[in-house]
Amino acid sequence: MRFVRKLLHTLRSSPGPGATVGGLVGVGVVAAAVVALAAYALVFHPLLERTNTTEFCVSCHSMEATVYREYQTSAHYANVSGVRAGCPDCHVPKPLVPKLIAKVRAAKDVWHEILGTIDTPEKFEAHRWRMANAVWSMMERTDSMTCRSCHSWEAMDVDEQDRSARSKHRAAQEEGRTCIECHKGLVHKRPKAPDAADL
Repeated sequence: MRFVRKLLHTLRSSPGPGATVGGLVGVGVVAAAVVALAAYALVFHPLLERTNTTEFCVSCHSMEATVYREYQTSAHYANVSGVRAGCPDCHVPKPLVPKLIAKVRAAKDVWHEILGTIDTPEKFEAHRWRMANAVWSMMERTDSMTCRSCHSWEAMDVDEQDRSARSKHRAAQEEGRTCIECHKGLVHKRPKAPDAADL
């Protein structure tokens, strides 16, 4: 706090005879950095983390009535190992810049919930194919980054898998394929593609 008081005092007082433009710019840059850091720590980061919870995601009625119910019947919700992956684990990358990009993309869904575009299960289903494809495309572009935050080839004991999974995983690893290419519809039902006449 002493540093902040000294900085505020310096900013309020008139420049002395030895003050230079460079010194004043330096003080201004430091002040701006302190304000930006405080805003991030006190406002932006807590807000970002609050919106990074499963509870926040399912606060929209359309999510609670559709994809959340499907998620509750999946192995990502309940499994023999007792590890639960929540909405952000699969849909929000951990690194800051990809996380911010995901948040901006998700804001569009919140906006459409508010506008009433997807605010009922029926409306949600009408747009589901397009929304699912947007998520799958993002996952493919990032090499299934969110999947890989829990799953990795190195940790996978393919010898303990059944014959089909063992064969597919070995081939996928050799071919450099990404998780979502084969695992669409794993947690949420795979939406039906619209008829060509509807496109």
